[in-house]
Amino acid sequence: MINTLIVDDSTLVRGIIRDFLEADGNFNIIGEAVDGEDGIEKILSLNPDLVTLDIDMPKKNGLQVIETVMKEVSVPIVVISSNDTAETAYEATVLGALEFYSKSMFTESLSTEKQQQIYETLKRISGVKAQKNKMFIEPVMITPVKREIRAVVIASSTGGPKALSTFFSHLPGNFPVPIVIVQHNSSGFDVSFAQWLDTYTGLKVKLAEEGEIPEAGTVYIAQTDKHLVFRAINGQGFCMSYNDDEPENNQKPAADILFRTAAEILKESLVSVVFTGMGSDGASGTQKVREMGGITLAQDEESSLIYGMPKAAAETGCVDIVLPLDKIAGELVKLVE
Repeated sequence: MINTLIVDDSTLVRGIIRDFLEADGNFNIIGEAVDGEDGIEKILSLNPDLVTLDIDMPKKNGLQVIETVMKEVSVPIVVISSNDTAETAYEATVLGALEFYSKSMFTESLSTEKQQQIYETLKRISGVKAQKNKMFIEPVMITPVKREIRAVVIASSTGGPKALSTFFSHLPGNFPVPIVIVQHNSSGFDVSFAQWLDTYTGLKVKLAEEGEIPEAGTVYIAQTDKHLVFRAINGQGFCMSYNDDEPENNQKPAADILFRTAAEILKESLVSVVFTGMGSDGASGTQKVREMGGITLAQDEESSLIYGMPKAAAETGCVDIVLPLDKIAGELVKLVE
C-alpha cells in the first residue's frame, strides 16, 4: 500500500482526491492537511510515500511547503491545482514536485484508460525516493563529423520541466536551429507550459501548430494528447503535423514518433536529446536517429531526477554523447556552429 497524504484547504477537493485514490485499492490515505503549515507538519511527522499538494492555500502556499519540506526530507510530491495556477505549478517542479494535475480532471468523468494512466504514474512516482539502485552506464563520447544541423528534437518526462528550465537557461538566445520538444504532460496545461518555459530563455517558445515550418530561434512544444510528427513538403522542405494514432509506450505524444519521423526526413542533419523521465520513450527514436546518420545525446544518470528514459536510450548502444544536464547546452552550441 502507498501511504498518501492529501494537502488541500478545500474539504470538497480533499474528499474527491481521497475517493479517486481509494477506488484503486493501492493507496492508503494516512492523513489530510487543511493548509500549508498543517501540510508541512504532517509531511514531516507521518513520512508519507506520496503527497498530493494544492498551490493556493492559507498560511503557506504550495511552493513554500515544497521549499520547506525538501530541506528536511525527500518525499514524492504531486501538485493537484486549479487551472489559474498552472504556471506556478510548473515552478513547483523546479523546487522538487514530480508531477501535477488539474483539479478539474478529478471532477470530470475520466475514461478508464485515463484513470489507469494516472494511477500508474502515481504508483511509479511514489517509489522515486527509494530509487537508489543506480546501474552504471559507461559514458560514450564521440566527436561527430561536422555537418549542417537543421533541427534539434528533445524528449523529457518526469523531472523534465526542471531539466528544461536549466537547459534553456544555459542555451544562448541566438541559438540558430529550431528545437522541438515532446514533454509528457499529464495535466494538459500545454499552453501554460510553453508560457512558463518562455521565461527561461531568450528564444521564442510556443506550441507547435499543424503544418507549421520550424524556424530558427524558436522552441516548439508538442500539444497534449496528439502525436507530433515531421512531414516532408516540396521535396526538400519539412513541416510539423499531428496525428491521432494510438499511444506508444503509453505516451501521447510520444517522443519516439517525433524522433523517427524527423530522422527519416533530416537524416544526418538532426540532433536528438533524451532528458530525465520514467519509462523508455525516446529509446527506439534514438536508434532511428543514429541509423539515419544523426547525432544522439542523453542526460547522464547523476543529473537525472529519474534515470529511466536516458538509461533506456543509452542501453540501445546508439547514444553518441552522454553529459550532465548543465553541459548539454554547451555541447549543442558546438554541434551547430
